[in-house]
Amino acid sequence: MSTAIASRRGSTVLSTKGQVVIPKELREARQWHAGMSLVVEECAQGLLLRPAKLDAFAPSSLDDVMGSAGYRGAALSDEAIARALDADARRQKP
Repeated sequence: MSTAIASRRGSTVLSTKGQVVIPKELREARQWHAGMSLVVEECAQGLLLRPAKLDAFAPSSLDDVMGSAGYRGAALSDEAIARALDADARRQKP
């Protein structure tokens, strides 16, 4: 998104539930969509809305996740894994 976005204005009404509707033109200009997480910050001019930065996963190291699948047997070859996946796919076909 370009930082040189023209100033746009809209108006809305605060509902009894504390909800506001962001005008469609402004949502489209920012590429904001339903269900998107936003951060609300208080600032000198009022309130600031900005997209939340979503961290899908907490930081982790390889040691944190090694063995997370719980498999304790001998290591499988690529061919053995391919055969198992093929067999599973055949079982799942209608």
